[in-house]
Amino acid sequence: MRVAIIDESAVRASVMQDGLAELGDCEIFVVTERRGLVRRISEIDPDIVLMDLGNPSRDVLEEYFAVSRALARPIAMFVDETDEESIGASIDAGVSAYVVDGFAQHRIRSILDLAIRRFHAFSRLQTDLADARSKLAEREAVDAAKRILMQSRGLSEPQAYAELRKTAMNQGRRLVDIAEAVVTAQKLMGGV
Repeated sequence: MRVAIIDESAVRASVMQDGLAELGDCEIFVVTERRGLVRRISEIDPDIVLMDLGNPSRDVLEEYFAVSRALARPIAMFVDETDEESIGASIDAGVSAYVVDGFAQHRIRSILDLAIRRFHAFSRLQTDLADARSKLAEREAVDAAKRILMQSRGLSEPQAYAELRKTAMNQGRRLVDIAEAVVTAQKLMGGV
């Protein structure tokens, strides 16, 4: 497992690195510089990112939340103190595990596993949501095209659908592509 540790404090980073070394199956990269952080993480291409922020200011915390939004990786963030606003912001930023009150070496494996599993579960939910939205948009386009054909040509709903389907098959295109073309044509002609 490739692990990137982000920590401006070399002392805190070494504690985390020691905890990971006990696992034995980790390739560890330590990043202590905030500049170019997203680029550096992309170069490392880790399986998980661990951020130990200690007791960050609001500005530093927001900067790291911006980094976590940009990374498509599981992220475990460690802070010494927190508040409800920071917890909410971490969730919105896609942080997979938000650990308050320090880092314990004996808990590192469970925190890594949790962060990775939460990240993958959230990614699946996002993919499912995108698929559902896409299917809904396709359905709306087909329904709009059927309405146009029903109004302009006096067809019933099954007839309008059959006409769209037949055209799609004859042209070797997807039904939704034909439906979108009908809707676009109607808009160009001054309807809808």
